[in-house]
Amino acid sequence: MLNLDYISCLLTILSTILIGKRLWYGWIIAAINSLVICVIGVQTAQYGFLPGNLLCIVIYAHNLSNWRSGIAKQADPRSALSDNREEAAEESVL
Repeated sequence: MLNLDYISCLLTILSTILIGKRLWYGWIIAAINSLVICVIGVQTAQYGFLPGNLLCIVIYAHNLSNWRSGIAKQADPRSALSDNREEAAEESVL
């Protein structure tokens, strides 16, 4: 049988490092870790782990969505140009 506690430990460290390096897939690894913790909670009848980790998965998905859309906006040069034009227009009005 797998030692899920060791796997969770490694996933926690890995996701923390990846998110700290501003890599979006750190959020995916963090969500996988939350699933592992949910499995541990069910196996050990510690059901208090479930609500918190399921909420964390939702938060990770939200953060990942925001992060990826921000990356897409930065990569699209047309949106950067339109943002600059909007800022320049606002400044000229002031």
